[in-house]
Order: sequence, then C-alpha cells, then structure tokens
Amino acid sequence: SRLSDLLSLGIDALTDICDRGLTAYGINPIVHSLIIDGIFAGVGSVLSFLPIIVTLFFFLSILEDTGYMARVAFVMDKLLRKIGLSGRSFVPMLIGFGCSVPAIMATRTLSSDRDRKMTILLTPYMSCSAKIPIYAVFTAAFFTKYRALVMIGLYATGILLGIIVALILKRTAFRGEPVPFVMELPNYRMPSPKSVFLLLWEKARDFLQRAFTVIFIATIIIWFLQSFDTRLNVVDDSADSLLAMIGKFIAPIFKPLGFGDWRAVTALISGFTAKEAVVSTLSVLMNTGTAQLGSVLP
Repeated sequence: SRLSDLLSLGIDALTDICDRGLTAYGINPIVHSLIIDGIFAGVGSVLSFLPIIVTLFFFLSILEDTGYMARVAFVMDKLLRKIGLSGRSFVPMLIGFGCSVPAIMATRTLSSDRDRKMTILLTPYMSCSAKIPIYAVFTAAFFTKYRALVMIGLYATGILLGIIVALILKRTAFRGEPVPFVMELPNYRMPSPKSVFLLLWEKARDFLQRAFTVIFIATIIIWFLQSFDTRLNVVDDSADSLLAMIGKFIAPIFKPLGFGDWRAVTALISGFTAKEAVVSTLSVLMNTGTAQLGSVLP
C-alpha cells in the first residue's frame, strides 16, 4: 500500500541519517554495523507493514464495538456445525485474522472442552497479521501484476485447509456433536471512537511490543551470527560466517522444496521465534530494505 511505501521510505531516510551520524562521530565499525545492518534493517522492515496491520485491526475493532461479532457467531452456527463446530467458535477464529495468541485465549469462553481444543487446532490456519509482511514480500517478488489476487488466494487457501482439517478431526479425534448454541445477543450500537481507538491500540501495541522484543532480539542474534566466524573474527563476506555455516548444513533438507539457498533457510528457521522475523532476517541477510527485497530474492 501507499502508506506502507511511505513509511518504508521514511525508515530508509532515518537509517541514512543515522548512518551518516555514526560515520561522522567515528563510532566503532562493529557497533555501527549492529545499529544500521542489524537493528534498523530488521525491526524497520517489519514496522513498514504497520499501516496494513493497523487497517486490519481497525475494522476488527469496529465489528467488536458494534456488537456484530455475536450476531456473526449466530449466523455462522449452522455452517460451522457441518464441520463439527458451534457458532461460538467463529469469534476466536475471526480474531485469529488479527493475532493467533488472543484468538487462542478467546477459546476459554467456549463451554465444551471438545469445541475448545478443536478451535485451538484450527485457529492457526486463519492468516494472522504476522503473516502479512511475509505475504507482501513474496507476492511482490513472484506475482508483481497479481499481488492483491494472490494475497486473497493465500487467505482463502488457509481457510480451505482449516475446513479440510476440521472435517478430518470431526471423523477422527473429535467425534461427536458440538454443544448447542447459547449466546446473549447485545443490541446494535454505533461504535464509539474512544472504544475503537482503545481496542485498536491494544491490538497494535501487541504487534509493536513483539517488533521491539522478539524481533529485536532475533535480529541481533542473526546479525551476530552473520558478522562473525567460528573464531569470533569479523568476516568480510557473510558466506564465511557462523550463520552461513549453519544455513549451508541445513539447506540440503529444503532443496527439494525449491529453496536450498542458506539465507532463505535461515530466514525460515527464524520464523519459529516470530513469523514477522522472516522478513527482518531476509532484510539483514540480503542487506537491503523491504521495498527492494522482492527483487534480490534468490
């Protein structure tokens, strides 16, 4: 989106200013590299997607504040029963498009242990906001003309896979019928700007906290492994680094899937800490900003 592009340009400009400042003050080259090639490249690449994520959270917050969520659950009850769930499971799964963690926590409101466990297993198939940066980078890299269409397709594929898994679970591990639908339907109301803002801030804050904690730490670790060799000497070429050694050792496992490049494999592994870290890791390893990431992928 244009907002993401503008924010990305702003982050690049800020990085350039800091780069010049650190150079002018003669900062130690290792510290300089950590700040510019590590922290700014990693955390900045994820923050550039904040406008898209805030937009998603904004509309979810409006749905929550109008009282529409409960009615959606009632409407969806009949359809969800065909795959072994009650309508109450729809709300956690809808929240899952924002973030999987609060979605899974929301399953505590489900009275049936069967429904709760089944919903927890299906929620990760809903594409959360953490996957948006990954989708955006790869659709821009491989489907330039059809980015929007492919991204919609990725969301739809996740939902379809969730339905297939639900049908399998219904006939195997979670046999039986879901509990009857009982839920108090609140009155419709106009969304309060204050309530929407508070809900939006609560959801966006969680993303920002992860950007400056998990991703921040992951970025520093990736930078360290990329900058030093086994003797802890600074490397001139990242291909001689500790990270390259680990990546090249693991890469053959992923080669049949079409991405045997050690940098791609390393980025994939970093995604276990946080999905957003895949983009930040690629930005650090490719030594480029998010906007140019699609053009330099191997």
